[in-house]
Amino acid sequence: QVQFVESGGGLVQPGGSLRLSCAASGNPFTIYAMGWYRQAPGKQRELVASITSGGTTKYEDSVKGRFTISIDNAKNTVYLQMNSLKPDDTAVYYCNILNFNGMAYRPVYDYWGQGTQVTVSS
Repeated sequence: QVQFVESGGGLVQPGGSLRLSCAASGNPFTIYAMGWYRQAPGKQRELVASITSGGTTKYEDSVKGRFTISIDNAKNTVYLQMNSLKPDDTAVYYCNILNFNGMAYRPVYDYWGQGTQVTVSS
């Protein structure tokens, strides 16, 4: 069974930076894309960044210019460099393997790792 292990979160002041990592273990089939989701208290989980195995990226509007997603295909690992962090970025961050259904990316697996907590506060 594929498992996701996220790490790198923490408490940071507004304007600070964090780098998240997520490894997909358990021999996933060929990965088309991976993505980072986040879920803030009382809100739905949302996709904030995605990257294909070929390196094509897409970002949710609120993180454009501040977050950078990258992928190491050999390690089935995806990273998220987060700069200029804002209090609104506070959430638990998760990753998943993605498929594209012609209109949008969707998570391949209907389960998630433990996530990594990001808290932006002074």
